[in-house]
Amino acid sequence: MSPTIGVFALQGDVREHLRVLDAVGAHAMGVRRLGELEQCDGLVIPGGESTTMFKLARTFDLFEPIRQRVKEGMPVFGTCAGMIMLADRVEDGTADQETLGGLDITVRRNAFGRQVASFEGDLDFAGLDDPVHAIFIRAPWVEQAGPGVEVLARIDDDSAAGAAAGRIVAVRQGSLMATSFHPEVGGDDRIHRMFVDLVSSRCLTTGTDTD
Repeated sequence: MSPTIGVFALQGDVREHLRVLDAVGAHAMGVRRLGELEQCDGLVIPGGESTTMFKLARTFDLFEPIRQRVKEGMPVFGTCAGMIMLADRVEDGTADQETLGGLDITVRRNAFGRQVASFEGDLDFAGLDDPVHAIFIRAPWVEQAGPGVEVLARIDDDSAAGAAAGRIVAVRQGSLMATSFHPEVGGDDRIHRMFVDLVSSRCLTTGTDTD
């Protein structure tokens, strides 16, 4: 039984997520309209530009419907800009910054620096036996996480990491997951598998039909 998982497709690295979700057995589809969102058991909000994302979501009348689905418990996985979109609070956001909310976290936009400061490295990730090779591109990090938030990964707490040392870069709260980095690139599909399992479990709990 394959859950239907949408990828917010108005902006960001959509194709990569669709490819990985298909590869791990989900029925993946791009979401640009309300009718497509209504078919989804779960949703991925990809990396991209968070301010552009919320404006396009408003323009295409998807912002409030997605926010409502989040409140109703639909599983959502945000990566990079998607983490910002799911955060309740944003540091260094634009004056008109809006988020969908749902994750009791404070994120800092572009915390790791601009595009030229992009980097990659191995991270221990809760629930996975081997480290994840994480790719950070203009990434946020989590400044604060509420008591109900499970921390899934941090930057190594050593001097070589500088200001990033020990920073939270992956979280889960209930049916919401988010990473600062881009698990859809690099060939490691384990985090997507975790999300697909989360969606499938939610479908079983709620009695939602899957294909």
